[in-house]
Amino acid sequence: MNRRTFRVVRAGERTNIDGKPVSNKVLLATPDNEYLLMRSDLRYVDLPDHLSLHEPTQNIEFVYFPNQGMVSQVVVTKDGRTVEVGVVGSEGYVGAGLAVGLSRSSVREVVQIAGDGFRMLGNALERILRSAPQLQMILSRHAGLQAMQVAQTAACNRLHDIQQRLARWLLMTQDRVKLGVLPITHDFVATMMGTDRSTVSLAASVLQKKGIIEYVRGAVKVVNRRKLRNSACECYDVIQQFEDDLGLR
Repeated sequence: MNRRTFRVVRAGERTNIDGKPVSNKVLLATPDNEYLLMRSDLRYVDLPDHLSLHEPTQNIEFVYFPNQGMVSQVVVTKDGRTVEVGVVGSEGYVGAGLAVGLSRSSVREVVQIAGDGFRMLGNALERILRSAPQLQMILSRHAGLQAMQVAQTAACNRLHDIQQRLARWLLMTQDRVKLGVLPITHDFVATMMGTDRSTVSLAASVLQKKGIIEYVRGAVKVVNRRKLRNSACECYDVIQQFEDDLGLR
């Protein structure tokens, strides 16, 4: 997308109809005339942790544009096991299937780190997209990024060791929540990575001994991001490059 065709908007410069400031990058990247089509349909919402935004196979009723926090896209098996296949923060939106003509999704989308943002009815977005070609392009690119994340994560889970995967996951999480201390536990990370707590604890202890992270009760502090990046597999750089190329960072 040629960014020179419309004005670059900074975080907080836009608001919804109730005056709530916008910092979601999708909404900020939308051209002025197309954002005005959306503005009255955007409802400000708190996004507390563990809130389910969408369950597998359900129709996508709402789309969400996070200002802060992180949403996990999780595959749930019949026996109740879970593994995370993608993450969304302020760089994107939840309900990406609607932009490519899908009314349902196979994943659970759940808030994993609390934040806030905006919600819009899915049928309202579909109506607006008929008159908003730039927004359609932005949303479709994000949907493509999400598909790439799923593919890369599948390869990562199969081919890379738990320490590399943990480092990659911590980097991606920090990119989205912009915090030095991440409010996460070993149990939570194990669930997201589809493994057990003891395996995650061992990998975290190795990173801690290297002075890369510090583990405190209920949180992880990233002490040395450069070393953390060096500890991650190439999947982090692949995903980051796609985000840069598509203008989603």
